[in-house]
Amino acid sequence: TDFKSILFVWDKKSLQLAVTCGAAVGVTLICLVVLRKWIAGGVCRCSVRLDGKTVLVTGANTGIGKETCRDLAGRGARVVMACRDLSRAERAADEIRQSTGNGNVVIRHLDLASVYSVSQFAKDFLDSEDRLDILVNNAGVMMCPKWITEDGFETQIAVNHLGHFLLTNLLLPLLKSSTPSRVINVSSIAHRGGQINFDDLFFSRRPYSALESYRQSKLANVLFTRELARRLRGSGVSAFCLHPGVIRTELGRHIEGWFPLLGALLRLPALLLMKTPWEGSQTTVFCAVTPGLEELSGRYFSDCAEKEAAPEGQDDEAAWRLWEESARLVRLKDTC
Repeated sequence: TDFKSILFVWDKKSLQLAVTCGAAVGVTLICLVVLRKWIAGGVCRCSVRLDGKTVLVTGANTGIGKETCRDLAGRGARVVMACRDLSRAERAADEIRQSTGNGNVVIRHLDLASVYSVSQFAKDFLDSEDRLDILVNNAGVMMCPKWITEDGFETQIAVNHLGHFLLTNLLLPLLKSSTPSRVINVSSIAHRGGQINFDDLFFSRRPYSALESYRQSKLANVLFTRELARRLRGSGVSAFCLHPGVIRTELGRHIEGWFPLLGALLRLPALLLMKTPWEGSQTTVFCAVTPGLEELSGRYFSDCAEKEAAPEGQDDEAAWRLWEESARLVRLKDTC
């Protein structure tokens, strides 16, 4: 009897422990689901079709660029994927054609680190395309080592800003003839705390900082968008910039190069704490297709909603000065 009593008490305690553990696991799972939903951010609910429209996306063979192309192709647009690696681009394009049923997805070579490549790309595009409704300046590099381009530019400011600045200006005639049209610049929350060092844009005289350089380039995206919108006011061409979120893409490969152990440790939590490429593409798609955004031209977005840019991203004098310096560096004589 005593033994049975002991077993009964033990079973009762085990049952209580199991119930408690089960409840804890349940609460934990619910919290994880809520956290994951919050991290995923906003979703573009707009169902606008883009039949007869032409879209150009840079850095389109992977990550959020690829997912942006997939979404816009699914809406019926002619999608031009501008990429540096044509073999990877063709594989991505073929996947998008098959998944969307849209065969009007093409690839073109573009190296944003080269003024010559950007100029040649724009010339060929203008010669072969009859319209451009949406330009998505998506390509970028993040915290790479100090590399200098063939034009003598530091790579992050060259790829993230100067290449897109030149590309946009060269394609403006087609954007203007296709109005209403839009330019979307993919920036980052990293523009907060950034600074445009006009006296040493390329870290020629100061120690190179990969993070400082990245912040500078992302702030340049915000200022470029602001000045572009001001110069295009009344033209029918709108400009927007955005923070896509912290994404699980190849963009962070250089960070893992700097800190391989940190990269390995963060790989598992990243599955939970970072957005997927599809989730990261949603604000880009939102800015590209949502009706009625024209009055918000020049503004900054995140999670499919307008957000306030950092004070340094609202500096009109810096935006004008950056425009003039960028035009000088890429040898652009005629700007809007």
